[in-house]
Amino acid sequence: MIRILPLTGSEELLRNRGARLEEAESTVRPILEDVERRGDAALHDYARRFDDFTGASFAAEPKQLSRAADSVTPEFREAILKASANIRAFAQHQLPISQTREIAPGIAAGQIVIPLNTAVAYIPAGRYPLPSTVMMTTIPAQVAGVKQICVTSPRAVDEIDATAHLLGISKVFRLGGAHAIAAFAFGTETIPRADRIVGPGNIYVAAAKRLLAGRVGIDFVAGPTEILIISDDGNPRDLAADMLAQAEHDVESSAVLLTTSRTLAEQVAAEVSRQLVTLPTRKVAEAAISHNSAIILVDRLEQAVEFSNRFAPEHLSIHDESLIPSITCAGSIFIGPFSPEAAGDYASGPNHVLPTSGHARFRGGLSTADFVKVISVQRLTREGLASLGPTVTTLARAEGLEAHARSVECRLEATA
Repeated sequence: MIRILPLTGSEELLRNRGARLEEAESTVRPILEDVERRGDAALHDYARRFDDFTGASFAAEPKQLSRAADSVTPEFREAILKASANIRAFAQHQLPISQTREIAPGIAAGQIVIPLNTAVAYIPAGRYPLPSTVMMTTIPAQVAGVKQICVTSPRAVDEIDATAHLLGISKVFRLGGAHAIAAFAFGTETIPRADRIVGPGNIYVAAAKRLLAGRVGIDFVAGPTEILIISDDGNPRDLAADMLAQAEHDVESSAVLLTTSRTLAEQVAAEVSRQLVTLPTRKVAEAAISHNSAIILVDRLEQAVEFSNRFAPEHLSIHDESLIPSITCAGSIFIGPFSPEAAGDYASGPNHVLPTSGHARFRGGLSTADFVKVISVQRLTREGLASLGPTVTTLARAEGLEAHARSVECRLEATA
């Protein structure tokens, strides 16, 4: 069922990662151009075609959101409140602060932190509606102080609507797919133009975000979800459960275990097969395990860490905390046997919107900092400028920019 490979046979996992966006881009490009040109008229056409939309307005009415909140179970409401408290506390910890300090006599420098005006959280509503993603995408925006926070999702789902309502989000739209991304990127007659669009989606949503990056801020282009586990002596049942928890997301999902123990590898493989039998999501998980996942045997843990840094996994699970100083590329790290990735998906606090397909090489997950602008500020006294004068004029003239040099000299001459 799941392959056990030597390290030399693992290169295929690196080569085959991520969705191919080129074909999807050619599909969505005309949609983006049409929405930019025709606005709401185009949106209604695509929403009827792709989402079976029949309403007059894309905006959900407040009573629909409150009704959804009333319909969910008390257990669901309590889970949202507890998880959101942890997510909010962590988001507060991440928030950049405005500050200014003297870095040299007469030279004060610092930053001011300005929240974005409008942010949009895209929430899929396909096979698995994701109320957890509502929390992960909107709470950091709330903590950042974003003035207008919108949620957009292709169809009405009680759990999504209820979560938005419980979080105090009133602007919920029934829009999905590439046309939704275009609507918020450009703005239409009834859809506000966003400063940033965040959240996961299918390959067409990812393609639209990549094409429109620069016209609107995005978090990142997401590929299939993935986990990489490094363990020498873990519980086979727990390790298999973690791999299947990732695999059940999508047939393109990836779950990889690296270990020095062949015995553990064989035990985990057997556990994966045993647990699949009773898994309600077996069809999806089985495809992901068979085609995109593996157990890789290494001689030393150092080899496992080296592979992990090349893989740059979305989720990295390690049972040996001493490996942390060697980890350079990961979206989020789960340490120890009682830190399952599922805890991070829902309630431990750090964001679950994370870079996939190797993008953890150059950025981390969604954070409060994604919803603010950090603007540098500086203030110089005459003495401060005088101390920098020779440095500035020398560099300016070395670059052939005489007016730069004179802009400093005229100030110093005028006050001499």
